[in-house]
Amino acid sequence: MSDTVLAQAKAAPTDPLGLYVHVPFCASTCDFCAFYQVKPTADGMAKFLNGIETEANLIKWSRPVSTVFWGGGTPGLLSPKALEHLGGMVRQRSGGQPREWTVELAPASVSEARLNALKDLGVTRISMGVQSFQPALLDALGRQHSLDQIYRAYDLVRAADFQSVNLDLMFALPGQSEAEWVADITEALRLAPDHLSTYCLTFEEDTALWVKLSQGRVKLDPEHEAKLYESTWSRLATAGYEQYEVANFARPGHQCRHNLNTWHMHEWVGLGPSAASQHDGWRGGNVADLARWHSLLSEGKRMTEDRLGLTPAQLAEDALIFGLRMNAGVAVAHWRQRAPSAPWAAVDARINDLLGDGLAVFSGENLILTSRGRLLADAVGLEMMEAFEEPVPV
Repeated sequence: MSDTVLAQAKAAPTDPLGLYVHVPFCASTCDFCAFYQVKPTADGMAKFLNGIETEANLIKWSRPVSTVFWGGGTPGLLSPKALEHLGGMVRQRSGGQPREWTVELAPASVSEARLNALKDLGVTRISMGVQSFQPALLDALGRQHSLDQIYRAYDLVRAADFQSVNLDLMFALPGQSEAEWVADITEALRLAPDHLSTYCLTFEEDTALWVKLSQGRVKLDPEHEAKLYESTWSRLATAGYEQYEVANFARPGHQCRHNLNTWHMHEWVGLGPSAASQHDGWRGGNVADLARWHSLLSEGKRMTEDRLGLTPAQLAEDALIFGLRMNAGVAVAHWRQRAPSAPWAAVDARINDLLGDGLAVFSGENLILTSRGRLLADAVGLEMMEAFEEPVPV
């Protein structure tokens, strides 16, 4: 790929730059989880912290980091001292304080000492993986926290006075009734977080739930899922939570900036084993193996998996796929101008189909999905992907 094409795919100096850190440690594996994770050990954590510092020093940082997201795994398994060590690197790369700094926490890992360390670092946002308030469903998911731990953790997080708090919930769980899901939403609203993420359970390969599905022990029910989607959107809107992406709802001023920047195809640096990056004209991921990741870093290598030199057309494709999941939609004209070599005839044909089927409308310059279209967002994304794969006539 030519240097000119790579340069065209790079961000402008004024565009936001995100930083994602994948903390791979988990005490146990949830049945639905497909993220890379390992059991925490003293040696593993030491290698992880050293590796993060080594990897950060390999990167050509073109501008300060504006948003940060620590995910996992369970970042809350790190000790307060380790969190401070990791946070020092973030502050160095962000010019002192990122605009938004999110840390994922599991209820069982929340402690006053960890929260104090995060608060002192300048963390602004806590995202807590509740998943359900029904003990039987938590058990069915393989979650290791109890209902009491959820409430204790939430009280501690609120007492620490972070700028924004998110709760993750899941629906369409095996054996979950509509009444149980309504009860979960009702309880979440009683707690009044600033942000709610409501994820429809997906069956990822190489997970315990995938095995159960393949064995016929659990079944998919698309009609039931659609009903839960629609009732959720209605209840949360009535409660003052604006939907800004298919699965994400926020009170005014509490949208997740880091995720929005990612969905808009801005740049981010991913640190840690299995972390993905889109930076400096390239996209790729780190190897999903803590020891191998550490070994590669010692050789000066990172982002070795699925490494791809980006083109404007590839960015335009992903901008439409992810942009159409957002309620604000995507500015098609902007991407048409930025990526003139993309197969726009095929893309326009798909857009016209969406418009004709009542799945999308234009609002100003933005193409947005209707409520019915958002129910089919995954299928719409696949159609866009197919359109971008069609050859451009010469």
